[in-house]
Amino acid sequence: MQAEIITIGDEILIGQIVDTNSAFLGKELNKIGVSIYQITSIQDDKAHILKALKEAEENADIIIVTGGLGPTKDDITKHTLCEFFNDTLVENKEVLKNVEELFEKYIGTPISDINRQQALVPTKADVLRNKFGTAPGMWIEQNGKVFVSLPGVPYEMKALITDEVIPRLRKKFKFPFIKHKTLLTYGLGESAIADRIEAWEDALPKYIKLAYLPSLGRVRLRLSAIDMDRKKVETEIEKQVNLLLPQIEDVFVGYEEDHSIEAIIGMQLTEKGKTLSIAESCTGGRIAQAFTANAGASKYFKGSVVSYATASKTDILKIPEKTITENSVVSKEVAEAMANNVRELFDTDYAISTTGNAGPSKGDSDAEVGTVWIAVATEAEVFSEVFNFSNQREKVIMKATTKAFEMLQKIISKN
Repeated sequence: MQAEIITIGDEILIGQIVDTNSAFLGKELNKIGVSIYQITSIQDDKAHILKALKEAEENADIIIVTGGLGPTKDDITKHTLCEFFNDTLVENKEVLKNVEELFEKYIGTPISDINRQQALVPTKADVLRNKFGTAPGMWIEQNGKVFVSLPGVPYEMKALITDEVIPRLRKKFKFPFIKHKTLLTYGLGESAIADRIEAWEDALPKYIKLAYLPSLGRVRLRLSAIDMDRKKVETEIEKQVNLLLPQIEDVFVGYEEDHSIEAIIGMQLTEKGKTLSIAESCTGGRIAQAFTANAGASKYFKGSVVSYATASKTDILKIPEKTITENSVVSKEVAEAMANNVRELFDTDYAISTTGNAGPSKGDSDAEVGTVWIAVATEAEVFSEVFNFSNQREKVIMKATTKAFEMLQKIISKN
């Protein structure tokens, strides 16, 4: 069973907004056994929409369209659907009632004629009630295919998918079982991992596929299986994971479906009753932000200092000016002093520090752009490493953040 997703809106094509709807739809459909054949973003243009609908009907069993359902003249999806399905628009009393109630409850002004037009829907459509907005969802069937038109506002679309579309799809179709298992690895490149596990990968059953998903400083290994027999899929995936783990145990940190590496670190710290503080220079707060994005971080994360300027390292972290002058602000000595001093400042069990040149200029140090020192301090010792993460600023920051997680996680696991 295959689906195609069509997102309508010039704002997507010009980069004014990011298409998060397709990512959500792909994930939710995949959960119930629907494979995504294609995702297409198109203009608010009748000819373009008609062409996309025709091609999608040839490609997929389920076509989901988002966007273009507003009350203004540039929102033409409903009219174009009528042309595609040789249909007409009629006023739907339930939709009109919903629009009137929303206006009365949240806006407090009489409904306008332009908003009243939201109640116009194709006669062939089953209306899907939108609890959070005036544009209804619409379900239309033709030639054994299902077409679903949804508003582009993310929270409205998500509610309609969860409450209306997924239950209807489950009722109408018998789906295969799809399972993904994604292993997180840090500290070893894609090609090195591929060489290491080549024999295991070659022996995988045909209905199980392995994908390498590399990003800065880490590689995700995603096993995917699809079959009508759920028990068969789950048993075989578990078997293959158990065969794989001994080959990557030195770089394996957890499963993506469960938690990110920063969440895994947080759980380790919580289980051990330990605490963490952070001193960041070149990473500018990225490490702290990643930890605090997880609920319950206050149990183990006490605080951080973004000592971006050299003066803040001396004024707040109390690093002697002599240490900086003699060794450079990007140095082993400064990184280790930052980690030790922030640990003492917040009275924590562990501390991380970063100092480096993210570029494009060298700033207060003569170190080459891309040079980053990362230190991890415990009560007993401080450990540091130097890296060169290329000369692209965002890449340097992200790689340094990822490497800091890896170093900290390894030290916590040893203690």
